[in-house]
Amino acid sequence: MRIVKLSIVILAATLAACGGKKPSETEFLESLDSAKVEGPSISEEVIGDILQQIPAPLEISVLLKESGQKYNVSYLNTPDNLSKYNSSYKKALNLGIYGTDLGYTNIYEQNQDGVKYMASIKDLADGLNIGQFFDIETIGRLATNSKNLDSLLLITTQNFNSINHYLQTQSRANLSILLLAGGWLEAVHIVCNVAQSNLANTQLQETIGEQKVILENIMLLLSFYKDSDPNMASLLNDMEAVKKEYEKVNITYTYKESTFEVVDGVMIIKDNSTTTIDITPENIAGIGSAIKAVRNKIIN
Repeated sequence: MRIVKLSIVILAATLAACGGKKPSETEFLESLDSAKVEGPSISEEVIGDILQQIPAPLEISVLLKESGQKYNVSYLNTPDNLSKYNSSYKKALNLGIYGTDLGYTNIYEQNQDGVKYMASIKDLADGLNIGQFFDIETIGRLATNSKNLDSLLLITTQNFNSINHYLQTQSRANLSILLLAGGWLEAVHIVCNVAQSNLANTQLQETIGEQKVILENIMLLLSFYKDSDPNMASLLNDMEAVKKEYEKVNITYTYKESTFEVVDGVMIIKDNSTTTIDITPENIAGIGSAIKAVRNKIIN
């Protein structure tokens, strides 16, 4: 299973048009810290290309549910931590994390938990002055029915693109990166926890291994801001420990010429190339531990 798109996909799903209350002066001032930073102007195309390679929490959640794993709220960041996030840096990262958590609760149809996460997401979005992109009613309606998965992924991707464009025009593109990084960290954190309790599931292990390439892309985005934003530099430094664990995972791509096949009367091209991921339970434990350490700094 090739995991595409990204975390943002969920939190972005909650993005569309909630309007919401107008931020107070205090909230507005808080949202400015580390929000506008001098950094490179990253094109929407670059962000978009990387976004397409990031795992969508919804898709990962579906993978977990199909593996037979039961819902476990202890894997998630509790909404009770919301009051701890007073800087735009923490708000953006945890908005990504809560977006992933919301996707997890919705796939398992844990609606009571989902309502709590939706409220936390709306609060953080308002604090970042992007609450106007969040449509809680729409995501709630779509996410409670797994048959709407494709529609939800499409809407959330479109909405993230709108948020990214808006943040760039406001010189706040760094927040897009943080949303993405937070969602990705939470998704890998959850999968690592599940995989360690189900070592016979090779698909979960390969999903974790696939994230080696994604991590490189996220770190590249963070590196664009390391000289202008101390928070981004600190996060990049923390992620080095995760990268070190991923260096122990080997990914081998074997090219084979494509062939043509007729499926239901339609000629299609079949990709015969293969990718082999060498990852061990020890690798997963190391990656999970490194991810947990970074995550603990973010959520506490």
